[in-house]
Amino acid sequence: MTSTAWRAVSESRAGRGAAGLVILFGAAQLALWAGRVSPAAFPLPTTVLGSAAGLVRNGAFVASVGDTMLVWAQAMAITVAIAVPVGLLLGTLSGAERALAPLIEFLRPFPAVVLIPLVLLIVQDDTRTEVVIVVYAAIWPVLINTVYGVRGVDQLARETLRSFGFGPLSIARRVSLPSAAPFAATGVRIAGSIAFVVAVAAELVGTGMNGIGAFTASQESGTGDMAILIAVAVWSGLIGLAINAVFAGAERVAFRWHFALATSTRELP
Repeated sequence: MTSTAWRAVSESRAGRGAAGLVILFGAAQLALWAGRVSPAAFPLPTTVLGSAAGLVRNGAFVASVGDTMLVWAQAMAITVAIAVPVGLLLGTLSGAERALAPLIEFLRPFPAVVLIPLVLLIVQDDTRTEVVIVVYAAIWPVLINTVYGVRGVDQLARETLRSFGFGPLSIARRVSLPSAAPFAATGVRIAGSIAFVVAVAAELVGTGMNGIGAFTASQESGTGDMAILIAVAVWSGLIGLAINAVFAGAERVAFRWHFALATSTRELP
């Protein structure tokens, strides 16, 4: 690799992240070889990577990833369908937002996984219960970011359209929604990662659910192979990273003007 190419890789975020992972795995490998850490408590990184590669050929694991991602996709679709319109409404009607703010702040910190028994008792279906739990956890960042985006809408633009006879729905569609869209997209990106984490956690502690969490629980109670358990965690982290990267890329493409405006604002003296 030429010096110019090496400099480009080292200066990129992905290059620095990859270098950090290589250093971390190398240090762990050396520590285990030196006997500083017991391989029974923490397997060699090379063993973990081998197990991670083996999971690709494991039909049960691949099917579990598909189950988790299906629940994730359903929950994200429901989250966006609910949170964006409600956020637009609350951001437009300041009185309603002030009235519901205490309730939102009370419900938002609830750990979603704790609600599994209650939701299962009401819904009486494992898959639907998981979807409801994931929606509950993911809805808040989308809702709050949408409200925040609507608050920042130019009031002059609203008043101008109102003076020309446009109704509330037309103003929301022509002004509020385009202005709040970048903020809502940021909320969706954050919610995507939260939804995946909560889906896996729900499968891990729930009974009768399928997915990565259920696969992990079966491996823990079955073979108890630490290398496989860590390999599952590695794949889960990579999937979460991929979800965030896809949403971040789509956000930059769809709202290029917003990022250009933010960059030019930061560059002002």
